[in-house]
Amino acid sequence: MSNEPNGAAKGRLLILDDDPSVGRTIALVAESIGFEVRALTCPEEFLDAVDHWLPTHIALDLVMPQMDGVEVMRLLAQRGCRAHVIISSGVGGRVLDSARRAAAAQGLHIVDVLAKPFSPAALKRLLSSRTGGAEDGSAGSETSDQEDFVFGERELRVALEREQFHLVYQPIIHCRTRRPAGFEALVRWHPAPGRIVTPDRFIPLAESANLIGSLTDQVIEQALRWFSGRQSEAPGALTLAINLSAKVLADAGLADRVAGQCAALGVEPGRIVFELTESSAMDDPVTSLALLTRLRMKGFQLSIDDFGTGFSSMVQLVRLPFSEMKVDRSFVSAVTTSAEARTVTKSIVDLGQSLGLRVVAEGVEDADTLDFISGVGCDFAQGYLISRPLNAEAAAAWLRRPVFAPAED
Repeated sequence: MSNEPNGAAKGRLLILDDDPSVGRTIALVAESIGFEVRALTCPEEFLDAVDHWLPTHIALDLVMPQMDGVEVMRLLAQRGCRAHVIISSGVGGRVLDSARRAAAAQGLHIVDVLAKPFSPAALKRLLSSRTGGAEDGSAGSETSDQEDFVFGERELRVALEREQFHLVYQPIIHCRTRRPAGFEALVRWHPAPGRIVTPDRFIPLAESANLIGSLTDQVIEQALRWFSGRQSEAPGALTLAINLSAKVLADAGLADRVAGQCAALGVEPGRIVFELTESSAMDDPVTSLALLTRLRMKGFQLSIDDFGTGFSSMVQLVRLPFSEMKVDRSFVSAVTTSAEARTVTKSIVDLGQSLGLRVVAEGVEDADTLDFISGVGCDFAQGYLISRPLNAEAAAAWLRRPVFAPAED
């Protein structure tokens, strides 16, 4: 196992597992697809390697005699660890899911959970799906160049003035036919050539600095201009999803502005889907209800994102005029390993269909997951199996090539 840096490596994988044979198995799989690897059994040595070897990826056993994985993850979070973490264990799927949620809540980047025993092929698919390069205009790895970029309100204002925010588009397909159904527009900040800052870093600042309205206007304008040239490039009616922050739901003029832009560009309002999380509409329920109702009256679609992850999902689903729901990736990504995730995902799909809503599954990253959500009647799928987010040119090209063959009738 290599311990020295290698510029050609996909990344550095650090393994902590009290069973050396398991560590060796993971290491062999990772090395076969281009990783540098270290496998350790001692938590103290592992944490020292985190500080000094700076791994890009971590494979962590949950149950160990010296220090359990939950405590290790707490210490990783204290260190501000930015590595992609794979949790593995032989404990039940529900415990694994709970550990993943706990780690994510502390700010760790959780790739997935891997139940033991696992096959080398399953591990290879997991590592490969998360480490692919930026090909054909995909967003690729977006965290490697941004961690040392420190910014504040002033830099964000300059970025808005210079229009440094650009969109990438993640494709969505019909589950049954495997044909293109649309895209989700995702904003990225390019403060300098070759540097990308992802929205989890700048959206909170934009909201607190009252800049989210200006940013939203730029995003919508850019998205609609791109989409105006795509409407006739695929069979069926393509849609474009755009995320809305809770902070813009008090903007009474938003519905009229967007409707005017659509009219000027020849975009059908029914093709535009505005996404918001259930918490987005809770800041000011009366005001948000008014704006969302006006958007629906003008023909726009509304989607409740991350459905099932909060306490008020059901209340929001009934109270607000949604036309679509998105099954949260935390359920979808676990359907191949967790009976509970399969049950929850199927129940959400059934609920959506009983209410006459379109249902989109996020986080579809392998063929088995796509087969499952198709089998339970989900309408649409989105995730790395279909495509990573693509820049404008690559997304247009994606529509012109047969990415997935139509499913057999």
